[in-house]
Order: sequence, then structure tokens, then C-alpha cells
Amino acid sequence: MWFKNLQIYRLPTNWDFAPEKMEEALQSQAFTPASSNELLRQGWDAPRPNGKLVHVVNKQMLMMLGTEKKLLPSSVINQVAKAKAVELEEQQGFPPGKKAMKELKERVAEELLPRAFTIRSNTWTWIDPVNGWLVIDAASPAKADEVIKLLLKAVDRMPLESLRVQRSPVAVMTGWLESDEAPYNFTIDQDTELRATGESRAAVRYVKHSLDPEDIRRHIASGKQCTRLAMTWNSRVSFVLTETLAIKGVKPLDVIKEGETVTYSDDERFDNDIVLMTGELSKMLTDVVEALGGEAKA
Repeated sequence: MWFKNLQIYRLPTNWDFAPEKMEEALQSQAFTPASSNELLRQGWDAPRPNGKLVHVVNKQMLMMLGTEKKLLPSSVINQVAKAKAVELEEQQGFPPGKKAMKELKERVAEELLPRAFTIRSNTWTWIDPVNGWLVIDAASPAKADEVIKLLLKAVDRMPLESLRVQRSPVAVMTGWLESDEAPYNFTIDQDTELRATGESRAAVRYVKHSLDPEDIRRHIASGKQCTRLAMTWNSRVSFVLTETLAIKGVKPLDVIKEGETVTYSDDERFDNDIVLMTGELSKMLTDVVEALGGEAKA
């Protein structure tokens, strides 16, 4: 199991907050299935079957936010409401007004909700209290915000901050492409996006395409800057660095898989993956921050 997308936050290094305290804090928001008349339900669920809410491996904490959401498209509500409006018009001799139509749609939604399909999703969170990382496996900041909101509600005065660096990721990535030189421990791969800063917002995307230095420099000279850049760290992990400091498309490479130890059960394989993932990503995040000029201090 590996996180695919990293929304990155900072905690104090050697954060003194025991997993037992975290477990106790999350209990008040433990996940329970949504009732028939609920559209959305969220809560903390056990990462392993019949396990605790906080799964600990080698001092690393793994947590999982469970979400159940009912699928009730507005098009379905409108279709049923229109049919009921026709029946109502036949009964009373005139069509329902704007207010009556709004109330009719609300009643239809209430009637349909118990029969709506339920979608379950999980959002994983990793806390490295030793090195001070909190990482959420989410493709969008909005999804990560859902996790952070519930986490801060559960853990009073949690010393959590967004990751901030000394230099702009856009400026630094553009410089790497312009010089055709990656920072130490990294190589530049074949996916990137260059976007203009003016009103046109013109963009050029390279997907699995050789990045010709001269072509890239022409785009930069015309005013475009790098907003996404595919890279590989230490020949071990490939990823895409974005302008917002999110890391996407994380993929362990064969050199890591070849070094995996033999395991015999699902629990052993899960824990082995966590040890491997957290060990590699913790080092990689440190190198990413250093390549961007180090952390910005308040």
C-alpha cells in the first residue's frame, strides 16, 4: 500500500503525542454507517479489519477517514418532481407556483433518499511524529481539508501548519527546466506543464514526451512558467511536483520492490508496506524541501 497523492503539513519534530492519546481523541468521531435519511456521514475508521483507529508501525501512525455519501442526482429529483407537479396541476386546476415547486422538490428528495445508492470512500492520513510530517493521500486540497477539520476538532491545540518553503515552486521548477539540470538526488522525467501568467493563461503540456531544452527555453522566454513537473527521487520514487507544493502520482520504482522482504500474511504485508513507504517518503520530502530552498520560518 502506497499513498498516491501527498498533501503535506508540518508538525514539530519528535512531536510528543502518544498513539494511545490519538486513539482516545478520535473515538468521539469514530465512523458509523449513515442512516437511511442521511446524505453524508464521515468518521474515523480502523485501517485494518477489527483493528484500532490508529495503526502504529515503527512509530509511524496511520489513520483512515471513512466517508459514506448517498448518490441522489438533482436531475432525478427534478424528473420525479415534474411528474408530481403534473398530477398536482390536474387535481387543483393550475400549476404549482415557485414556492410550492421548491417544497415539492424537497419532499421528493426526502422520499428518494432512503433508496439512493451509497458510495463509500476512504482518505488515508500518515503522521510521522519523529520527523514532523503529516501527509494526507488526497488529490485535492478540499478533500484534505475535510480530514484536517475533523482532526483539529478531535485533537485540541494540535500544532499543525501547512508546509512552507523559502522559494516559489513555480520559479524553482522553471529554473530547473531552463538550465536542464535537476537538483541533487533527482532526475527530471517526461511530463510537465508550462503555463503563461498573463490573461491568455496559455498552456503547453508534455506527456511522456522528451523535454527538448531548446523548446522548453523558447516557451519560458515567451512568458510561460512550470506549474507541474514529473521527477524521480534517488532512482526509487517517481512523482509529479505541483505549483501548490502538492505531490501527485507517487509511484515506487522497481529498485524498491526488489528489496521487499518476504511476508506471509496480509497483516505482515500491510505493515511491511507502511514501513517501506514511510521510510522512503520521509527522506524524499526532506530532499524536496531542501531543493526548494528549505523551510520558510515564521
